[in-house]
Amino acid sequence: MKITKICCIGAGYVGGPTMSVIASQCPEIQVTVVDLSKERIDLWNHSDLDKLPVYEPGLKELVEKTRGKNLFFSTEIDKAIDEAEMIFISVNTPTKTYGKGKGQAADLKNIELCARNIAKVAKTNKIVVEKSTLPVRTASAIKSILDNTGNGVDFEILSNPEFLAEGTAIDDLLNADRVLIGGAETEKGQTAKDALAGIYQHWLPKDRILQTNVWSSELSKLVANAFLAQRVSSINSISALCEKTDANVAEVSRAIGYDSRIGAKFLNSSVGFGGSCFQKDILNLVYIAQSYGLQEVADYWEQVIIMNDYQKRRFAENIVTTLYNTVSGKKIVFYGWAFKKDTNDTRESAAIYVADALLDEKAEIVIYDPKVPESQVYEDLDYLGTRSPEENRRLLKVVNDPLKASEEAHAIAILTEWDEFKNYDWKIIYDKMLKPAFVFDGRRLLEKDTMQEIGFEYYKIGQS
Repeated sequence: MKITKICCIGAGYVGGPTMSVIASQCPEIQVTVVDLSKERIDLWNHSDLDKLPVYEPGLKELVEKTRGKNLFFSTEIDKAIDEAEMIFISVNTPTKTYGKGKGQAADLKNIELCARNIAKVAKTNKIVVEKSTLPVRTASAIKSILDNTGNGVDFEILSNPEFLAEGTAIDDLLNADRVLIGGAETEKGQTAKDALAGIYQHWLPKDRILQTNVWSSELSKLVANAFLAQRVSSINSISALCEKTDANVAEVSRAIGYDSRIGAKFLNSSVGFGGSCFQKDILNLVYIAQSYGLQEVADYWEQVIIMNDYQKRRFAENIVTTLYNTVSGKKIVFYGWAFKKDTNDTRESAAIYVADALLDEKAEIVIYDPKVPESQVYEDLDYLGTRSPEENRRLLKVVNDPLKASEEAHAIAILTEWDEFKNYDWKIIYDKMLKPAFVFDGRRLLEKDTMQEIGFEYYKIGQS
């Protein structure tokens, strides 16, 4: 089956970068990314490529190369659906905040709306590709909607989960460890899987493209993220022990990482993991296990989340305790708000929850992040509903100058591992701060001896 036109519904952190790579590697295919948000689409089409709504190293170069040639961003959703042979669904699937499964299950409202819209518009056969992270058996629900509400059109549903790490998404796409394609084990299903595999084979070796049944594909995504998050929570639990025993968590990580059975990846201790996938996918896995009566399995994976929450809470409590058991009225500067470096994504960022805890203690917080706008910081805090938007804006300020932010500050907390923080003149920062000047390094970014020589009271997570 020859694919000449692709439509991607959803112009976010997955849809935009993924389609930009496909467009750059498949110049003969017209790729159209659609979204309900005119504001988001306008940013994707902005003449200033630094204003793209998603920041990823290498992304703006791909957009510049392909936009207006075979890559298009549009709000004309129905038109793009009608013209495409293959439709990617890449919309947000947040954890439910209401009803059955609240706090655990994925909210599939946006997925169902997409399916119903595709069924209404489509007049020719389509391959529909799940790109969003979805619970097992979502594909069958999508197929049921399409087959029962469509216009007699034949739909093949594929699961093609993304395995992108934000901050390295473009490289992850271009040099993927593997691409997973799940579909029906029928002749038509195999044809659809081969069609999608053919797109990826433009730049990836065939042996990296794995074909499975649809259920295995959907579950593999959840399990992969659960395993990675488990490693982070495991080393973070050891960081607490290191701080009490004079051990250094970096040395422990290096020692166990040399074990070929374990490996060194995802053993860097920090203030906690964030992002759109880890927590959401684990909670989804917990909910699935519970729904099948596998409570012990659910309890096992839920502990990964509990440990992550503990790490964030422990970091905030250490700031309060160290600052003489009160931060009321004290100026605390956050370096970093994004959940990790090289992205402007803040979803589930540890900084949000550390800030929330300190604001409860009436601290006055100043935020600097090189890529996150002021509006996003306030939106993140307001979403928690812990206090009024007015109080959030009174107690917390967002600035564009990290050095000026440190003036008269009691403490600095490093919450994102942006490389630029390592290159600051920390002597100048020290001179601007109130004394004693405290630094709480939640990303283990700086050298303890150097910071103490300058004069800082320096606390590094996972090290006494």
